[in-house]
Amino acid sequence: MPAARLHLWPGDAPAEVDYALVWKPDGETFRQVEVRRAIFNLGAGVDALLAVPSLPQGVPIVRLEDAGMAVQMAEYAVFEVLRAYRDVGHYVRAQQEGRWAPLARRDPASFGVGILGAGVLAQAVAAALAPFRFPIATWSRSAHARPGVESFAGRGRLPAFLARSRVVIGLLPSTRDTRGLLDAAAFAAMPAGAHVVNLGRGDLVVDADLLAALDAGHLAHATLDVFGDEPLSPGHAFWHHPKVTITPHVSAVTDLGETVAQVAAKIEALERGEPISGIVDRARGY
Repeated sequence: MPAARLHLWPGDAPAEVDYALVWKPDGETFRQVEVRRAIFNLGAGVDALLAVPSLPQGVPIVRLEDAGMAVQMAEYAVFEVLRAYRDVGHYVRAQQEGRWAPLARRDPASFGVGILGAGVLAQAVAAALAPFRFPIATWSRSAHARPGVESFAGRGRLPAFLARSRVVIGLLPSTRDTRGLLDAAAFAAMPAGAHVVNLGRGDLVVDADLLAALDAGHLAHATLDVFGDEPLSPGHAFWHHPKVTITPHVSAVTDLGETVAQVAAKIEALERGEPISGIVDRARGY
């Protein structure tokens, strides 16, 4: 884009621009700068952007698609699924207690993996898990037919999805329909000894209900990379819970080079009058 003129806000940004590239802007950004063509969110999740009161109406919002995150998310998810499948937690405890305690081999066909979400990241996770022969399913707002992946859609199908999943991986955006989706009823629907891995948005999980399910022994373990409030407060019960693993929102980080290339390609397409992917449905929140 040799003809493009780049400006920083705050700084030398003019009162009007064609495109804005933003990440968690404050309320003053759009009061001081009018965006005419499109707003590019420099991340996959748009919940923070949609919450800005001064966000202009009628201007398309474009989210990042993959931008190097899919491979990272797949790495993280595969690691956690295999850790659960191979009972690594059991062997760590046995070592600490000085016990030689082998377990019988599991049949992968009996170890269902459920992915909450069906977008680019969820597809990458499903593809990465395919060689291990686990029954894989996704759950989303609407059905998505893909080879080798069972699709569940709608609230009515959530209990059945959870009941067949030994590991539930959260990859959903934060919307009014997903906040608090994993609550006491959802955890009760999961098989005894199930694992929860949340990598999408922290408000998917009701913290108190998750702790109760872990303490009751119904859930075996939870791995959490995202939280309702970040950074996680020092006094939160998750920090020192023996059945919780915490990472600080690092499961997938946008790659700068891929981000720049993707945004530039989409701006060039818009300038040619061509359609682009990744446009956010404000009503749905993603």
